[in-house]
Amino acid sequence: MIRKDVLLRNAAQALNTAGIEDPRREARLLLGWASRRDFSQLLGMDVVDDEAEARFEIALARRVAREPMAFITGEAGFWTLDLEVSADTLIPRGDSEALIEALLEVKPDRNSVTSVLDLGTGTGCLLLAALSEYKAAFGLGVDLEPGAAALAARNAHRNGFAGRSSFFAGSWNSALNGRFDVVLSNPPYIETADVAALMPEVAVYEPARALDGGPDGLNAYRVICAALPNLLTKEGCAVLEMGIGQIDDVAAIGLEFGLVEVLRHRDLGGIPRALVLRSAQGGGK
Repeated sequence: MIRKDVLLRNAAQALNTAGIEDPRREARLLLGWASRRDFSQLLGMDVVDDEAEARFEIALARRVAREPMAFITGEAGFWTLDLEVSADTLIPRGDSEALIEALLEVKPDRNSVTSVLDLGTGTGCLLLAALSEYKAAFGLGVDLEPGAAALAARNAHRNGFAGRSSFFAGSWNSALNGRFDVVLSNPPYIETADVAALMPEVAVYEPARALDGGPDGLNAYRVICAALPNLLTKEGCAVLEMGIGQIDDVAAIGLEFGLVEVLRHRDLGGIPRALVLRSAQGGGK
């Protein structure tokens, strides 16, 4: 048994030395997870039992090594969802919720969407968030990594969408039959030369294939935009995520393939994060 305040103080010092922002908060989050208590229950604790302390110390060592909190706990929140995460995928980020906000802006009628495709589905966060808003829709998620496709399928089951979704492993160049009312994608968009300089939580622990967008960061958009005219229904739209300063370039790539800009949407930090495109001539039936 050890006093909670002593454990948290020592942990915060270790996290601070490791260069982690807000070390006191991180220490409390780790202890809450290790002791299986929520914040209010944690406040009422004076001592930590041996089992929780051992679990905490293992988790603390991982966090001091800059492993992301979500990989330690195995969970992350996105939109209204509770998701399992793993090293097979990127951790869902709040910035990506801008894509769902943009989609709701251009498709306010919740009955107007019956089919959704998510390219590079990862945890399935974007697809499942869209299904949570469009109750009549069925979703298809594609990811190059089989482990990611399996993870997304588990998240669909976890959140009650298993009957309205399907996932498979394959490349964006794979033949996809049919057209979709909505195509979502958060593709790799970091320039190759910049990947190694990202914060350790990202550069060391998250999969490089989901980060590296090629020399200019735009390789994936060229592939996606080339495919979109054959993937969208007549009134369909694509909602793409991009990094800082990329939105004009992505819009220009879209124009090369007959796609016109419908909307730009900023994330909570004010960065243009989501671009909505549609076919200039309309898609299929």
